[in-house]
Amino acid sequence: MKKAIYPGSFDPMTYGHLDIIKRAAKIFDELTIGVLDNRAKTPLFSVEERVKILSEACKDIPNVKVESFSGLLIDYAREKNFHVSIRGLRAITDFEYELQIAQTNRLLSGGDLDTIFLTTSLEYSYLSSTGVKEIASFGGDLSKCCPEFIADLVYKKYNVKNPKFRREGN
Repeated sequence: MKKAIYPGSFDPMTYGHLDIIKRAAKIFDELTIGVLDNRAKTPLFSVEERVKILSEACKDIPNVKVESFSGLLIDYAREKNFHVSIRGLRAITDFEYELQIAQTNRLLSGGDLDTIFLTTSLEYSYLSSTGVKEIASFGGDLSKCCPEFIADLVYKKYNVKNPKFRREGN
């Protein structure tokens, strides 16, 4: 069985993440989305909320499961017997950063963890979780950034009304 992990913060999940998830799920028999519980950061959503959001967004992809982890990816990968990590690339600027992480993970894992890079589809190459949060904080339209149920949750976190409802006069 070919299996892989797609680790990340996913705070919040975007259409770019979903694009990578769907494409990786076609390549591997089993894909685990590893939601990182990074105590050094202050996320918009708790790790439990992010796991729930991703589980809902991926409920129709049968070979995808969502779990959380903390600590080093290589330790989690070793514990769960993953040998492949999936990473998405939006632009060349992502590559340099991601390459360093991939090389470090391979070195620290003793060669047991390889990274496969998938380039994000062009229509999502501009997307980032940071950008989504900034757009939402100013009441901007997230309809091209993430599924509606996620947009609603992000707006709620910022105590901002969804612009879709403002246009409809509600």
